Amino acid sequence: MMAFQPHEKEVSEFVAARYIGEWISFTRNGVDVNGTIFKIMDNSVIVEISPEDAKEIGAASNMTVISHKKYRIIEE
Repeated sequence: MMAFQPHEKEVSEFVAARYIGEWISFTRNGVDVNGTIFKIMDNSVIVEISPEDAKEIGAASNMTVISHKKYRIIEE
């Protein structure tokens, strides 16, 4: 049996620059939503949004998952 070495995934500069609490903006169901990054994963982030925005976009809670390709950084 062969053992495979785990390999480090290549992280883009964009993803490497993200941090918890950073403000981002995205569009879902035609609604522009702002929120803060709660957790950073390989292909996406978990974002905390307002309960009002969650209701408006039909999210189950005030946490939602967004692909790294689908959000913009809000410059502070």
